[in-house]
Amino acid sequence: MRTAPAAAALALLLALAGCSGADGADGAQRRTLTVFAAASLQGVFTDLAAGFEREHPGVDVALSFAGSSDLVAQVEQGAPADVLATADEATAARAAGAGLLAGEPEVFATNVLAVATPAGNPAGVTSFADLARPGLAVVVCAPQVPCGAATERVERSTGVQLSPVSEEPSVTDVLGKVTTGEADAGVVYATDVARAGEAVTGVPLPEAAGEVNAYPVAVVRGAVQAELAGRFVDAVTGPAGRSALTAAGFGVPAG
Repeated sequence: MRTAPAAAALALLLALAGCSGADGADGAQRRTLTVFAAASLQGVFTDLAAGFEREHPGVDVALSFAGSSDLVAQVEQGAPADVLATADEATAARAAGAGLLAGEPEVFATNVLAVATPAGNPAGVTSFADLARPGLAVVVCAPQVPCGAATERVERSTGVQLSPVSEEPSVTDVLGKVTTGEADAGVVYATDVARAGEAVTGVPLPEAAGEVNAYPVAVVRGAVQAELAGRFVDAVTGPAGRSALTAAGFGVPAG
């Protein structure tokens, strides 16, 4: 007969074995892949993450969306991330220059600016110049955010000076101001207009055709799930990623 202490010790060992992380359906330990991505990627990356989880049983993809500059700042401050995808090359280059990335960022998508207005376009916006009309409540991204930097470049190239009522930290915040009626118009990406559907009316901006934003992705240096992160980057840049991105309205590199 076992003594009470021995029985208690055996029970503890069995409990520890049951709590060792082997909680997947197949007994494999679950792993979490943390992906930091630009706010404009929310829809397509949510779909890609779901597909990645299906193809990698036991893997949970934790997505964090924000303005690209905010994401880089979070990584600089030690936030745990395995993958970083930004909405422009300049922000990715800053991350690489700061030693935050494990390799060269790879461009996987492109996007262009467009105007979003409340459904029906009640203010009658038809061009970038219209956004400078007195009394029009216009919202844009902050200058440090890729969509804000692109907006400033269009202002310089067209000579149109905007007077926004607010500068938002991410493109989704701009879109939110428009859909709630807090703004007459907002400068976002064409993909944001498409994703918003009937909630907004989009106005194309031919003036922005020369200010295309390229989206790079890379594995973060010191990633806890570096091998999985590499697989996710491959999924984003591969055929499945290109198909999903094209369906969402992004441009994609040839190949």
